[in-house]
Amino acid sequence: MIIFVTGTGTDIGKTVVTAALASHYRSHGYDVVVAKPVQTGEPTGHGDIFTVKALTDVDVAEYVRYPEPLAPNLAARRASVVQVERGELVDWVQQLDDPERVVLVEGAGGLLVRLADDFTLANIAADVGAPIIVVTSLGLGSLNWAELTVREAQRCGLQVAGLIGGSMPANPDLATQLNIEELEKVTGVRLWGCIPQGAGAMDVKAFSEGSRNWLRDLPSDPSSLVS
Repeated sequence: MIIFVTGTGTDIGKTVVTAALASHYRSHGYDVVVAKPVQTGEPTGHGDIFTVKALTDVDVAEYVRYPEPLAPNLAARRASVVQVERGELVDWVQQLDDPERVVLVEGAGGLLVRLADDFTLANIAADVGAPIIVVTSLGLGSLNWAELTVREAQRCGLQVAGLIGGSMPANPDLATQLNIEELEKVTGVRLWGCIPQGAGAMDVKAFSEGSRNWLRDLPSDPSSLVS
């Protein structure tokens, strides 16, 4: 089964949440692959999929990489290379799919970040027909960003399978506490859990144990996320 992971913005812990999802499904007996269609701004051997690998040791895959930390379409232009095509990425993602495997496709930035001039992650998810999980920030402004992302995903014909909070502080302020209480009501989708700040520095064993607790309400069968 394929699940897309997107975020309400950048630097909100999306990659660590993706790793937690990978750890969760592997603990329930699934083969897991984390796929990154486009990576920007990281040298070879670094970046999101390598963070996931270090935290979980699951299989990872990447399609294309651009050197500058920009939106992928702009990074491709700056690198003077031909932009990746929509059909290429759809075919690549679908080739990773298998009935006994969970494929977590992590986007670059938010849902509408352009992977090339003429398409976004939302287009790829719609073409594949996969649900999405939205990683949300938790501080001031998060309710607005989460609702906007969920509404846009639904407008694009996508099924939002739930929210997961990224970078939960150990001592949340009032805004964060209230946002966590209100996220489900505002967006109309389930908040499956929150991943704490600092989780990305854990070793594989501690991260696996933590993921079982942080995402304990998330169904063990990924197909149940699709209504």
